[in-house]
Amino acid sequence: MRPVNLIPLEERRGEHAPLRSGPLAYIVVGALVAMLAGVTALVLTGNQVADRKSEVAQLEREDAVKAARAQRLSAYTQFRSLHEERVATVTSLADSRFDWERVMRELSLILPHDVWLISLDASASAGAESGGAGESSGSSSLTGSIAGPSLAISGCATSHEAVAGFVTALKDIDGVTRVGVESSEVAAQEEGASSASGSGDSESCTGNSVAKFNLVVAFDAAPVPATGSSEEALPSAPEQAQTTAATTEGSEGG
Repeated sequence: MRPVNLIPLEERRGEHAPLRSGPLAYIVVGALVAMLAGVTALVLTGNQVADRKSEVAQLEREDAVKAARAQRLSAYTQFRSLHEERVATVTSLADSRFDWERVMRELSLILPHDVWLISLDASASAGAESGGAGESSGSSSLTGSIAGPSLAISGCATSHEAVAGFVTALKDIDGVTRVGVESSEVAAQEEGASSASGSGDSESCTGNSVAKFNLVVAFDAAPVPATGSSEEALPSAPEQAQTTAATTEGSEGG
């Protein structure tokens, strides 16, 4: 005989029981999947936030270390800047410095025995007016045309030939570009003055054939200290040479 199950289908249990289907099961599964995805995303986001916070903290610590190091080294940076400024200042002063000591030494070596000096007036700036005791009325015209340092010399010589020889000797000084003769005059011998040749008063240049002269020695090629005033227009080299030649010839001829 074949067995027959008399239990109604809706009350049967086991593998032969009919499967129940409906939308509720799918909704529950979808909700669980969504919750799992949300939890996973939340965990991943939390991990990323924690990593970023750790990186920020690390960068802040490194920044603090670098700032402290920079603060310690700032003194060296300031010292380097001060060093560069001082080097630039010293270089500028050295470039604009004129060696008057060398000029005076060479002047003492080339000074002839028949010439003696009364005054010296040195000017380190271009176009400056000398204020020495031996300055003549027309000295400013020649001094104003000098593009560098200048030396105004007043003195006495035994004759005009001695003055001309002194002018030639001055040109042997290193750096001298030209020598201008402002004046060279023989004072009239006063009564009672010494009649010996080459003798006379060292201040008044009185005596037999004693010539009193005023010279201007130019150092046009030498550097001059920088000034805030605007540079004056200077004559060209040919004009300066012609003026100097004319002045020298006129003085020697007189």
